[in-house]
Amino acid sequence: MSKSLPYSVKDVHYDNAKFRHRSPLKVLSQSLLTLNTKRDYASCSTGKFLILILVFGIACLFLMGTKSPNDSALNEKGKVTFVGGLRLGRLLRKPPRIPPRLSPDEGQLKGSATNGSNYDPKWAARQQSVKDAFDYAWSGYRKFAMGYDELMPISQRGVNGLGGLGATVVDALDTAMIMGHGNIVSEAGSWVEAHLLERISQKGQVNLFETTIRVLGGLLSAYHLSGGEHDTMNMTHNGPKPAVYLNVAKDLADRLLSAFNSSPTAVPYSDVILRESTAHPAPGGMSSTAEVASVQLEFNYLSAVSGDPKYSTEAMKVLAHIKTLPRTEGLVPIYISPQSGEFVGENIRLGSRGDSYYEYLIKVWLQQGGNMNSNLTYLHDMYTEAMKGVRHLLVRKSIPKGLVFVGELPYGSKGEFSPKMDHLVCFLPGTLALGATKGLTKEKALAENLLSFEDLENLKLAEDLAKACFEMYEVTATGLAPEIAYFHTEEYSEDGLEGGNKSSIYAKDIIIKHADRHNLLRPETVESLFVLYRITKDTKYRDQGWQIFEAFEKHTKVKSGGYTSLDDVTEVPPHRRDKMETFFLGETLKYLYLLFGDDSVMPLDKFVFNTEAHPLPIRNT
Repeated sequence: MSKSLPYSVKDVHYDNAKFRHRSPLKVLSQSLLTLNTKRDYASCSTGKFLILILVFGIACLFLMGTKSPNDSALNEKGKVTFVGGLRLGRLLRKPPRIPPRLSPDEGQLKGSATNGSNYDPKWAARQQSVKDAFDYAWSGYRKFAMGYDELMPISQRGVNGLGGLGATVVDALDTAMIMGHGNIVSEAGSWVEAHLLERISQKGQVNLFETTIRVLGGLLSAYHLSGGEHDTMNMTHNGPKPAVYLNVAKDLADRLLSAFNSSPTAVPYSDVILRESTAHPAPGGMSSTAEVASVQLEFNYLSAVSGDPKYSTEAMKVLAHIKTLPRTEGLVPIYISPQSGEFVGENIRLGSRGDSYYEYLIKVWLQQGGNMNSNLTYLHDMYTEAMKGVRHLLVRKSIPKGLVFVGELPYGSKGEFSPKMDHLVCFLPGTLALGATKGLTKEKALAENLLSFEDLENLKLAEDLAKACFEMYEVTATGLAPEIAYFHTEEYSEDGLEGGNKSSIYAKDIIIKHADRHNLLRPETVESLFVLYRITKDTKYRDQGWQIFEAFEKHTKVKSGGYTSLDDVTEVPPHRRDKMETFFLGETLKYLYLLFGDDSVMPLDKFVFNTEAHPLPIRNT
């Protein structure tokens, strides 16, 4: 491969005597001085005198040319600038400085640091801090828990709580690729190649949803980022060939399909026995609405790259079926029966068991091209209807300071409203913003007249909700959010349950019950900060993200390696829980890294992130 020149062609001309430009005077004088007759002239005083006269005469001809009316011997400051139409500066000009040659490594580093459209040294340094944190988290996992699902950093051991498929390895893999962590990509990829197929064939029960979003999603993202699709995007040359990731993904998905094939309806069972390729319902018989409706991004992409439509066909049946069911202003209960295919109960919320249903409505539509004339337009319509329902039925303001939040309807739309908001709900600001602009910046979407009044409403709600999510961090003593918060309203209040930061102006608006004060290193708020920064370009979202990252560093970092969840964010020092969730590496640190980085990396109009932050390409982009 040819290398670019280390400096300009003009400088090369100067540096190389073959191409050096010389004045006619220099040419003539040098020629005279180098003639063979030079020795004869120089041998007598008359010859020397004639040479001097000739040189002097030629110089006079050059220096005493006709002056133009605009030429002047003096400039405004009285300095000589022209003599007989010739700039003296040219005669006195110093040769240009030639830049130092850079080594290939130095050139690549400089290029990667400065080619971005919004490069800023401060944020580059902060992004590096996140990369260092990822390295620290991985080092703890590798040292004490390699091959286990999760690290218990205080106990310094691994634990399998997600089926024993090495979930942290696969969840962290594409994060390492995006960060350019070649060594970690090599370690994680080599483990996948050596062990994961065997694990899949031998392991027992796994949850369809968790295994799909973490393991299948991670494998498919790694396949794409390693150049699986005709080498269109190879972010790393480390680790195994892309086909390794795809082959493992197909084997896993074939076994997961039993959840769909075993069910009497379009609603899949929640649990799969991998080694047997069989499935059964969860205890109690119900599946979570969010779980059955949040596997479509992954199965669609697998069909696209494998050429086998069976994965997409089965997964999309779920959404097509839900379209036929009764909904409350677009909102749905959090449980659904695989036996009857009907919703169960009336509990409506955008927290656990409900959240990613709404997220995948818009993301699946976007993944397939976001075409309003396609046979998937019903997904966009269901999303639009649901967001209207959110604004009408679930959005309230706290007192006394008026934070906008999303509550719950435990007994349906006719029952009592609960001002409870899970941290999980903080995915919603990002989803609202993405749904409004389809991944474009707000400025570009406005310039191209792409935003409807409803889009602008949703974008405004996204920013208001993001503020409430950030204040859930700000009101606590540690600067980290609880798992669940309640909001003070006219109908609901409790005393003595503040977050511990008395200087917060929202200390009286947010109520944190004792059972809800834990922090699991969750990503939802920084996910929304990332999306909102990309779309609005408002730097406050970066500032807030950095503040959250510093709190993680201060209170959750474990000396022996890794990071830990906390029992109580309202006390300093907080009691530690001894668990590093896989999504801390797969989501939280990834979103922070992207928040502080350049917009050209994982652009939102080219990729959709699954609900575990694994980026998958948008069709035909």
